Amino acid sequence: MFEKLSYLTLQEYWWFLIGLLGALFVFMTFVQGGQTLLYRLGKSEAERDLIVNALGRKWELTFTTLVMFGGALFAAFPLFYAVSFGGAYYVWMAILFCFILQAVAYEYRKKPGNLYGERTYEIFLFINGSLGIILIGIALGTLFTGGHFVVNDNHLSHWTRSSYGLEAVLNPFNVAFGLMLFFLARILAALYLIDTVDEAAIIARARRVLKIETILFLILFLYVAGSIVSMSGYGYDPQTFKVAIVPHKFMHNLVAMPLVAASLLLGAVLLLVGIGMDLFTHSDKGIWPAGLGVVLVVLSLFSILGYNHTVFYPSLDDPQSSLTIRNASGSRYTLVAMSYVSLMVPLVLGYIIAVWRAMNRHKMTLQEVENDPHHY
Repeated sequence: MFEKLSYLTLQEYWWFLIGLLGALFVFMTFVQGGQTLLYRLGKSEAERDLIVNALGRKWELTFTTLVMFGGALFAAFPLFYAVSFGGAYYVWMAILFCFILQAVAYEYRKKPGNLYGERTYEIFLFINGSLGIILIGIALGTLFTGGHFVVNDNHLSHWTRSSYGLEAVLNPFNVAFGLMLFFLARILAALYLIDTVDEAAIIARARRVLKIETILFLILFLYVAGSIVSMSGYGYDPQTFKVAIVPHKFMHNLVAMPLVAASLLLGAVLLLVGIGMDLFTHSDKGIWPAGLGVVLVVLSLFSILGYNHTVFYPSLDDPQSSLTIRNASGSRYTLVAMSYVSLMVPLVLGYIIAVWRAMNRHKMTLQEVENDPHHY
């Protein structure tokens, strides 16, 4: 089946899968967002226990999605993995460290004989939800703004700055992208907790938080969206593969791919609908249209990054070293073999849905957490 597809079609197929996994991960960052809201929503130890356990039900799904995203990038586009993860390793090691802190926190927060106290592990959760997510957003922002790397004819790369990726935090667009992702995670967390917990005080606080976080998110979203449609991007000639700067490249991509533009617009509308449902109709189901909207928006952003002869990781030192889905992918044989493995993705998604439904058959209460000797 997959053997009959062209090499370019296989590359486009895998870029779509990576975009989908990335979009699902961004949706699942409500776990990290909730960790940063722990003391704003929980005013007592019992309330904080309830919030942590509501989030703790899903933290492993979030981590699994992130691992699948990274694994798919490594397998399908190994040159990008080598350039970004090998060159900008200070940023990626910081992100990895933040997620290690999360795992440690959920494991030891309520462990008998805890030497460091619950507060220490709650700080770990805050670091993961704030610094970890902002750094991921900054790293994703560099897909638009580029990095300081060079790739030679043998596909060996090296970073040209001794800061090894940390210079990305000096770019206002990258920082705005990271902060936008941070506030989006907190919005999704508020929506998720409204849907998941049965505690009037926490829900009332979550609705108040939702108003503030939405305003901050929209300011950043408008700045990032305006920057993307107005910035110059890098494109390549499909015959010679020569890379050149193209003014308003991403705007051109939206015009050339109307389905992607429609998906981006629909996603933004669904996100606002989900927020509005919980703010103005006192619904508790806003997480679902908002979550679908987030998936559509992120998938659309990946589409304008990788399709229509676009460079998805520009080199700021040597434009011809820039990465595209055509020069950064694995071999045809590798993509064909992995494409058969990808047929298991629906099974994984089905498993996630089944686990989610089993865990959320009823809303969590303070009494349920207090009676559970194995809670987080």
